[in-house]
Amino acid sequence: MSIDANKALVERYYHELVSEQRLDLIEELIAEDAADETRVGPGGSGTREDFREHLRWLWQNVKDVKATVEDLVAEGDRVIAFWRIEGTHTGPVFGVPATGRTFSGFSISTLTIRDGKVVRYNVLPDRLGIIQQLAPAGL
Repeated sequence: MSIDANKALVERYYHELVSEQRLDLIEELIAEDAADETRVGPGGSGTREDFREHLRWLWQNVKDVKATVEDLVAEGDRVIAFWRIEGTHTGPVFGVPATGRTFSGFSISTLTIRDGKVVRYNVLPDRLGIIQQLAPAGL
């Protein structure tokens, strides 16, 4: 696939799968043997089910989640996504119990693409920035 096609796939991942909560797209966008490193750790092996679990967790704990791609950088089979997450904190996130507060945070993700599908996903969120918005004062 071309770099432009890989970037388009990543845009769809965040817009349609994450924000629109279109779990029906998982087979189309994610390879069966894909590894969601948020679930299996760096270099681990996994399945699509890991992605389903991650997304269900996100949707349960961040109501009205919106993922907005700010920029994409790609080379070969890799796409780096600079993206923003917004939503309402309705369940535990980074160790902070539900607060009902809205928040916004930035993340950088690496997605590896093979044959038009994501085969590896890793994210580096701004945990501190998000925790500072959610945690009680003085924590």
